Amino acid sequence: MKAITYSANGTPATLKLVDAPKPKVGPGEVLVRVKAAGVNPVDWKLAAGYLDPIMEVRHPVIPGWDVAGVVEAVGEDTFDHSVGDEVYGYVRKEWVELGTYAELVSAPVRTLARKPAGLTFEQAAGIPLAGLTAYQSLKRAGLKAGETVVIHSAAGGTGSFGVQIAVALGLRVIGTAGAHNHDYLRSLGAEPVLYGEGLADRIRELAPEGVDAGLDFYGDGVIETLQSLVKERHRVVSIADYEAAAKGAHQLWVRPDTTDLTFLAELAEAGKLTVNVEHALPLAEAARAWELSASGRTRGKIVLTV
Repeated sequence: MKAITYSANGTPATLKLVDAPKPKVGPGEVLVRVKAAGVNPVDWKLAAGYLDPIMEVRHPVIPGWDVAGVVEAVGEDTFDHSVGDEVYGYVRKEWVELGTYAELVSAPVRTLARKPAGLTFEQAAGIPLAGLTAYQSLKRAGLKAGETVVIHSAAGGTGSFGVQIAVALGLRVIGTAGAHNHDYLRSLGAEPVLYGEGLADRIRELAPEGVDAGLDFYGDGVIETLQSLVKERHRVVSIADYEAAAKGAHQLWVRPDTTDLTFLAELAEAGKLTVNVEHALPLAEAARAWELSASGRTRGKIVLTV
């Protein structure tokens, strides 16, 4: 099969399109014919070695965790999916080695769910990591209908999913973003507020009684600001500040979860979760996809078509 690989830590220039062995399919796994693979910042951060202290990496690496495709084979004692099923998922395994930037990927069934009907494979591949991160952050904060949440970096990939999911759950959403993204946030159902100096005062103007929880999807030292706004300091969740726990907040690392993926698929099918695919590039242009991701100037999702 064709796959993108890298053999040592490095930059997008180290990526190569190669012929790789067809993955083995173990018990509790299925073989997925990849139609699209989502690109996320963690992909190139892993390649750069940023996560070496906490992640086991075995070279050569096929990068990628997000996938949408069709089941081509099932492993022993695997009955969750059948050949021909359209699936999507967050295929994070015990170590980094055999990812989704390939024509085929073996995926534990715990990482997959049925692909949302009505979405293209490219749209579906843009959901898993970012969508699960947003949803699991909302759950970690213990939010329920009628409460108010502040989402920091609400116009980004994870933030825009967070806004839509929160609105679908009946929450009031205040979202931080640059002025050029305020109309976009309004279209998703959030009340936009400009980030930067004076952020806390601007949020208090919108919610003088305080807010119930805060989600930090950017990691620029905003945890203390969010804690000054929430009614209970522990109801702040960060995915980007690795000192969050020491500050009395929650630090979240997203987990594969079939039930959560199914919930997101149902939201998408109901028209409550949309996916903006800004760039859909062929597999051979993975390096270009990483450059776009690292630029920080892409609002929508980046996916590789296979």
